[in-house]
Amino acid sequence: MEYGLDLHGTMLLEDYRDRLPVYSLLQRVVMENLGNMVKQAGLELNAMESRIKTEKSLAGKLALKGAKYQTINNITDIFGARIITFYNEDVDRIASMAEALFDVDWNNSIDKRRMHQFNSFGYNSLHYICRLPKSLYFNEEHPELNEIPFEIQMRTALQHVWSAIQHDIGYKTDVEIPFEYHRNLSRLAGLLELADNEFSRLRSDIADYRRRMLGMVQSGKLEEVMLDGDTFHTFMDLLPFDKLNKKIAAITNAELQEANPIRYLKLLREMGMETLADVEKLIRENSNDAYQLALFQLGSTDIDILSSNIGLQNLCIVQILKTNGGKEGIKKMFDIINGITPHNEDMAQIIMDQADKLSFMNKKS
Repeated sequence: MEYGLDLHGTMLLEDYRDRLPVYSLLQRVVMENLGNMVKQAGLELNAMESRIKTEKSLAGKLALKGAKYQTINNITDIFGARIITFYNEDVDRIASMAEALFDVDWNNSIDKRRMHQFNSFGYNSLHYICRLPKSLYFNEEHPELNEIPFEIQMRTALQHVWSAIQHDIGYKTDVEIPFEYHRNLSRLAGLLELADNEFSRLRSDIADYRRRMLGMVQSGKLEEVMLDGDTFHTFMDLLPFDKLNKKIAAITNAELQEANPIRYLKLLREMGMETLADVEKLIRENSNDAYQLALFQLGSTDIDILSSNIGLQNLCIVQILKTNGGKEGIKKMFDIINGITPHNEDMAQIIMDQADKLSFMNKKS
């Protein structure tokens, strides 16, 4: 295909064509190493993508400013990777990974975030120009691989959204559109920047909260720990129902099968429990009766597998019965933990028949 390039531009384009297999190899090596490091760090990304510049795109670039490139290696973005994070601080984490893996050309790399002036318009990102060091990967058939520069762009998801919007409306500078539109776009850019910072601050605050709650749980200050998904998970790590579960399983020498107790969180909240101390009180005051209920449930059976939620379930049943929840309360419990089905009413009736024989029910009457 002819692009109307001068001789120098045409020669650069021929070099590009010859090197396409090498660019593809470079792309594979770079993305594999970046991907492995991100995975090892346990970092969640919005996206990690890469591309090799198309021939048409490169020809357009050469037509505009081909004279500034002496060799094909002066063009630093023929292969490029883009990594989009959720949070500002993760951009710096990705940058550290890139610095550890590749040789960074600091003279040609740009941290546009540091160029962001108070009255500037637009969103910024971090651009590294890198090369593949021989210590990371060397191919004797393609020694030129280690001399090819490539670009890594790092930005947050909101920065990426802004960049896409800028591109979509064809906006680059404040002289391209009337002042009123420029002002509105600047306001929107400011909102996105504020949102970016607030998301990072919120994540940091939540992480601090989780650390505080973990410390309180481990030190036994359960009355100060509100019952929520995070604190319940931390509490479960202490195996609070383990003693009761094993005692119940011993009735039939059953094996305990691990089950996720998170569905009981809503039930506990519905039962009026607000702190982990309330859950601890549930265990302390109802364990003996929960075991007695299990004896009626399992004593004449040969069940050999039980859910690890059996102790928690029986504790909740006993609490509901002690607080006069009756059959309707038991049915509601099954509706919450199992979903609403006609079978829940039958199960509630069976529980009521068993519970009538329990000593604590006789004491109530």
